[in-house]
Amino acid sequence: MEVLSTLEPIVRDVIAPSAAQIDQQAVYPRQSLDALASAGLLGLISAREVGGMGGGLREAVQVVERIAQDCPCTAMVLTMHYCGVALIEPFAGDDVRRAIAAGKHVTTLAVSEAGSRSHIWAPTGTADLTGDFVQLNALKSMITSAGEADSYVWMSRATQGEGNTLWLVDSRLSGLDIPNRFDGMGLRGNASSPIAAKDVRLSMQHMLGEDGQGEPVKGRYLMPYFPTLIATTSIGLMQGVMRRAVAHVATTRFAENGSSLADLPTIRAYLAKAQLKADQARLLRDDAVNAVLSQREDFRTRLLQCKAAAAEAALEVTDTAMRVCGGAAFRKELGIERLFRDSRAASVMAPTTDVIYDMLGKSLCESA
Repeated sequence: MEVLSTLEPIVRDVIAPSAAQIDQQAVYPRQSLDALASAGLLGLISAREVGGMGGGLREAVQVVERIAQDCPCTAMVLTMHYCGVALIEPFAGDDVRRAIAAGKHVTTLAVSEAGSRSHIWAPTGTADLTGDFVQLNALKSMITSAGEADSYVWMSRATQGEGNTLWLVDSRLSGLDIPNRFDGMGLRGNASSPIAAKDVRLSMQHMLGEDGQGEPVKGRYLMPYFPTLIATTSIGLMQGVMRRAVAHVATTRFAENGSSLADLPTIRAYLAKAQLKADQARLLRDDAVNAVLSQREDFRTRLLQCKAAAAEAALEVTDTAMRVCGGAAFRKELGIERLFRDSRAASVMAPTTDVIYDMLGKSLCESA
């Protein structure tokens, strides 16, 4: 499936030109999403039987990586949409699936909570059973597309017994509220805000999977997309910041002798090390994708590794871009400081890099 030829004019004509304004004004990238919808890309991983493109993880990676080079904010919004779709496709009714495939419905994940923070497997929100309905009560934190998406893929405690349960929640339901709007350092247009649910009445028909089986469902359907696409946003961002940094040092000259910043060995060494970091993260991400698609035994480890590696590499690479471009990097027009700020998000997005390190280290010790 060739998606990049469809995507490229959208990035060139819509996404890239609007990226600075989205950041400066902290506005949701609605125009970019509309353009992606018109091209069928909101339905990229929706099944053909409901009108989607029938793509999968590899195609989603290609799309998110290219968008992130110019607008990581739009890339992250799309990442969370695809993650939501990955859980909607196996369980939801055809009406919502067809709406997503047609580009008429944006979804997102509503998993993280104020009480559990980065421990996204331990929600405190409840779903109290009353006949054929449940009442949802929770305080979700940092939900991408809060108040903008048409639906939330919501996680609560199980209605009965142990475990967690996933739900498809219409964002317009009574009892849902956004206590305060996002005003952050980076990814400023992704509407990442808290969502409070107070006695939100929901039919049991909107359960995604079985009651109490949220974690196994996430492991099977969400896990391939979630860490991989967050990592991919970091990888595309690194490509974008390196492109801008290299262009700047190659064309900026000293008046005294006409030499460029690129003639300085120190600058070249910094850029080489940064490119190496970016390439290492990309290769690890590619191996994670191959591990998922071939169902290798180590695919879960690779998925966690690629998120942590890409997030940390993005911090270093954008630091380097700021350093080698000097005072010019602080100006808005170069675009480097925006990508520097956007890069700070992935390492603290649940599961955070430190939580992943602990998971991986524990696995190593237990296998000894």
